[in-house]
Amino acid sequence: MTEETGRVTGTKDKDYNIIWFTQQCLSNVLRLETYAADAERAGDRDLAEFFRRAQGESRKGAEQGKEMLRSRV
Repeated sequence: MTEETGRVTGTKDKDYNIIWFTQQCLSNVLRLETYAADAERAGDRDLAEFFRRAQGESRKGAEQGKEMLRSRV
């Protein structure tokens, strides 16, 4: 099979990649909320803070992805 370049999906690979990246970052923010809550319930503040920091980084990635989408699509 040849590589997809937008012929099948109607979306260029580079644009699809930005969309995928942004969605994964947003999904990770939600997942990390669960992980942080689990750590808090277990009384592990260090781990909860670790997940919260990671969540913040994923949020930043999502915002950067959205900005890239705004400027390119």
